[in-house]
Amino acid sequence: MEFSEAEVVVVGAGQAGLSSAYHLRRAGYEPGRGFVVLDHSPRPGGAWQFRWPTLTYDRVHGMHSLPGMELTGADPHRPSSEVVGGYFADYERAFDLRVRRPVHVRAVREAGDGRLLVETDSGVWAARALINATGTWDRPFRPRVRGQESFAGRQFHTSRYPGPSTFAGERVVVVGGGTSAVQHLLEISRVAAATAWVTRREPVFTEEPFDAERGRAAVALVEERVRDGLPPRSVVSVTGLPMTEEMRRARESGVLRRLPMFDRITPGAVEWDDGRSIAADSIVWATGFRPAIGHLAPLRLREPGGGIRMDGTRVVRDPRIHLVGYGPSASTVGANRAGRAAVRAIRDLLGHSSEDEQALGESPVRVAMGETAARWPRDT
Repeated sequence: MEFSEAEVVVVGAGQAGLSSAYHLRRAGYEPGRGFVVLDHSPRPGGAWQFRWPTLTYDRVHGMHSLPGMELTGADPHRPSSEVVGGYFADYERAFDLRVRRPVHVRAVREAGDGRLLVETDSGVWAARALINATGTWDRPFRPRVRGQESFAGRQFHTSRYPGPSTFAGERVVVVGGGTSAVQHLLEISRVAAATAWVTRREPVFTEEPFDAERGRAAVALVEERVRDGLPPRSVVSVTGLPMTEEMRRARESGVLRRLPMFDRITPGAVEWDDGRSIAADSIVWATGFRPAIGHLAPLRLREPGGGIRMDGTRVVRDPRIHLVGYGPSASTVGANRAGRAAVRAIRDLLGHSSEDEQALGESPVRVAMGETAARWPRDT
């Protein structure tokens, strides 16, 4: 099996991984011996490439441009998977990030000489530092419910959501209290015979704009948990559901009427202990994801509380490892900032002075869809 070396290995090439790779280049690290990006996906786009076709770009909440290159000119009615996938591909070419794919990282272990060994299906990399940017898409969460295996209909998680036409004429139960659950519910309700919306907690709707102040407050709540070594909550979970005109109409028509979590599943229905029952042909589990960090298990980074204790992006138990896109940096804007913070900390850890950083400004390149910028941003 091939053995390679790099100063820094980045695992994942979604928003967090590409942001980190950009800042590594700006800090003077070159692709190859300086850093390498390993991505298990077959093509650029991160988790966006797997989103359902009806999630068009104009329906995306909180998609922020990557650092150094703005996304402009995108058709709002195109599927977000196509728009973001094309943008990420342009970005990789523009900054010559040389992402290696598909590469599946199996485990990260101690090398015994102060370095880390990153074991993959195509070889082993020895690195002095690691940026983990694997996100959550590969680890969908579905709660256990009595009788789940007995259900005679179909069950889909958001990660495999096929789009609304699949549910035409059916009775559909949508489970989950997040943005994806509401999006699924609203579009399925237009073609289904009947829908029901079930959540574990009472959903919180908000009319307030998601400005910088609210964003900082949400991030602070998530940061408090990871500093204490607890499993992170998503930033979205502490901001509430933004109320839209479409959601108001759905609430008035009875579609957006929440029911508490059911207690069991039978072959043809979901049931509550109080005797209520709703017949179902399909169940959609929009119940979120968990961090995809199983490959880090050999390093024993978890705390007794079940999470990984963090100081910014740095893992407290091992300062060589940074988690970008985990906890408070799980949002797109958070991932951009966290990538820069991780690279600064790694540069200091590895003994690179601030003079190593390239004299580059922050003025972004504006790239219309289908065009590629082949230069770094510079002050004008």
